Amino acid sequence: MKTTIISALALFLAFGASAQDKYFTRDGYIKFYSSTPIEDIAAENHKVTAILDEATGKLEFSALIKSFEFEKALMEEHFNENYMESNTFPKSTFKGEIVGFDASKFGAKPMEVTVKGMLEMHGVAKEISEKGTVTKQDGKYVLKSKMMVNPEDYKIEIPNTVREKIAKELEVTIDVALAIFKK
Repeated sequence: MKTTIISALALFLAFGASAQDKYFTRDGYIKFYSSTPIEDIAAENHKVTAILDEATGKLEFSALIKSFEFEKALMEEHFNENYMESNTFPKSTFKGEIVGFDASKFGAKPMEVTVKGMLEMHGVAKEISEKGTVTKQDGKYVLKSKMMVNPEDYKIEIPNTVREKIAKELEVTIDVALAIFKK
């Protein structure tokens, strides 16, 4: 809990002290899914922190690795201890922007956007560019995206004994609803 509050504060400070056009959440959603002929694996995280600067389109995410929940406790243990090494690399972050962001263009109909920035995971930072959608409804921005992530790109080693059970690329789903940040 303390780490979540510190992450949220750090994200807020990175965007400056003025909160008049900042949108924020601490309960964003990220899911990853791996499908192979041998086994399907999924994990969900409902404690993702995100902030959007409406004036610039700058966007940041922070997800604690230990907040991913699996159907099977043993999978969760292996994920944290053997693959993600969550004691050493406790969170994943994204810092970037929605390309060509113009707040006046968003409404209830999803609008396709491109998000560019640095995704850091497992101690490795990599520049990414992904498609997604943005809507603005009831005073909230809703951002959604699906992307593919290759664990090897982030030096996440999958042992040969389970290599066939884990897809080479994982489908990552992002869904966050950000409300105006109020002091």
